[in-house]
Amino acid sequence: MGSLDLQRCSQNLKLKKLQAKLPEVLSVNPNIYHQAHTTRSWDFLGLNYYEQSGLLKKANYGEDVIVGVIDSGIWPESESFNDSGYSSVPTRWKGKCQTGMAFNATSCNRKIIGARWYSGGIQDESLKGEYLSPRDANGHGTHTASTIVGGQVWNASHKRGGLAAGSAHGGAPRARVAVYKACWGAAGGGISCSNAAVLAAIDDAINDGVDVLSLSIGGPVEYLSSRHAVARGIPVVFSAGNDGPTPQTVGSTLPWVITVAASTIDRTFPTVISLGNKEKLVGQSLYYKAPAKSGKFEMLVDGGFSCDKETLALINVTGKIVLCSAPLQAKLNPPRLMLPAIIGDVANAGAAGLIFAQYTVNILEDLDACNGSMPCVLVDYEIANRIRSYVASTRMPVVEVSPAMTVVGSGVLSPRVAAFSSRGPSSLFPGILKPDIAAPGVSILAALGDSYEFMSGTSMACPHVSAVVALLKMVHPDWSPAMIKSAIVTTASVTDRFGIPIQAEGVPRKVADPFDFGGGHIESDRAVDPGLVYDIDPREYAKFYNCSINPKDECESYMRQLYQLNLPSIVVPDLKYSVTVWRTIINIGVAEATYHAMLEAPVGMTMSVEPSVIKFTNGGSRSVTFKVTFTTRQRVQGGYTFGSLTWQDGITHSVRIPIAVRTIIQDFVADTS
Repeated sequence: MGSLDLQRCSQNLKLKKLQAKLPEVLSVNPNIYHQAHTTRSWDFLGLNYYEQSGLLKKANYGEDVIVGVIDSGIWPESESFNDSGYSSVPTRWKGKCQTGMAFNATSCNRKIIGARWYSGGIQDESLKGEYLSPRDANGHGTHTASTIVGGQVWNASHKRGGLAAGSAHGGAPRARVAVYKACWGAAGGGISCSNAAVLAAIDDAINDGVDVLSLSIGGPVEYLSSRHAVARGIPVVFSAGNDGPTPQTVGSTLPWVITVAASTIDRTFPTVISLGNKEKLVGQSLYYKAPAKSGKFEMLVDGGFSCDKETLALINVTGKIVLCSAPLQAKLNPPRLMLPAIIGDVANAGAAGLIFAQYTVNILEDLDACNGSMPCVLVDYEIANRIRSYVASTRMPVVEVSPAMTVVGSGVLSPRVAAFSSRGPSSLFPGILKPDIAAPGVSILAALGDSYEFMSGTSMACPHVSAVVALLKMVHPDWSPAMIKSAIVTTASVTDRFGIPIQAEGVPRKVADPFDFGGGHIESDRAVDPGLVYDIDPREYAKFYNCSINPKDECESYMRQLYQLNLPSIVVPDLKYSVTVWRTIINIGVAEATYHAMLEAPVGMTMSVEPSVIKFTNGGSRSVTFKVTFTTRQRVQGGYTFGSLTWQDGITHSVRIPIAVRTIIQDFVADTS
């Protein structure tokens, strides 16, 4: 028997054991892989390292594209930034390698071609435990940079514990990276980004010669100077923020940047919970360091509806696994806020483990506080009720928690917009749709120090789009930042692999709309050939810029009609009777093409497009201007309704822009219901 046969036998035996643990599963079949990949998000997006066609291959893996990352620095020793096999630094590069604490000239190489740091304006508290240099103490910057440009690394897994094991690589693995440390914070804590430091970093990056700028920075601050980067042909990508699912929390709402929401991928970490009555239930965890006594049952105790210190002290949880489920308290204390405190209280009380009930909220990484050795499992309230019923039915309730497994594939409902991902509409500029696009941002494995770890956030989604932008720059060096943004937005998907509308996690889960994910979920291979694009001359942003920093009388009417900017989306926040919106589209596909308009009118209004058929001929104009008219059918002071306009050539291209319209009677815009 050959080694491959032995591997298959071993795999089949493991699958049979898994099926035995999950009696409700009829059959378990092995998933066939040519090569396992830890950074599952890139396989999920179709950017497989070994693909023979598609965007990654066409872009030559991002060879020599220079990505500027403004973040918390970099850990240069990470294998993701090994420069073996790289040619000399591109001669067009004008940046420098700024040295400092634990970071010398040799910390830069042919992969990390530039590094700068900015500590001015940073509070002393944020500098505690930090390196006064480009070295990354927090890990955030290393994680985002490796997601974009990380080279292939074998045998990576979460904290070397075996979860999500395989090889890891960035989306543009042959690109170069320039690091601008404008964000500060020690390991294990948050990061603080000085406005002045970020602005200085943007200016330096422009002059250094980066091709793409990636800023995994959320919040309400609008970095207007990023307009100068776009004017120089440098696309700028921001994260949308992590304050969802609350509406009107989206950050980075400038029209010239790409703002990224976070979504899930098709990977999960199921954990079998075996009760003493032989019932087997399933939760999720990051439990991978099973102790020597693994396989034995532990005492199980119900921590009540609070699981606070006082309750835990009264019921004696020492050496026991504690169930914590408080659905009626969730509206006041959301699971995202409760879990870290409960982990600490349970551990301090001497418990052996935790089963924590939650609604869908994407907090798996918070279980890192259990260090992978104490079993901490997330379940929903239904599973928690079944466990609570078992505890109440016996004098000696026991439970066994098995180590987590890694499962990927079509059986995992994905993508979904993450619960934490900030939502629109924009409160600053309601006539501009934000976010623009969604990309993987939940449980993303990438470099952190000398290891690899999961992180979640729109900070993890942003570098996925930055990498795709870098690849598109390589294939289409003549495309403007607006054209690249248009290609990404208009080719995005609003349905999953089964054709089911993508959902947005929240309270409750719902079908995603443009304020959740903009144009939809990124489809990298489709973006390379969009057929039509919406372009904007950077000079058109000048009035927006001037009205933002120094409003004048004529600015009021202009800012109220931002929907006339030639963006790949339409938002009309104040429709009283009827309005006409103009757009110009450019054919970048075959010279002779005919496109038909497909309309999905927002509820409560009529929508028309003139012309509804666009014909491009060989030798004719490559651009066409059309108008979209919205007319109210229901005179109400209402909320937003959504639609879309799609240009289809009936062959290859489907160019879709999202639409959001709100009808009003009075100039105040709040819903009167």
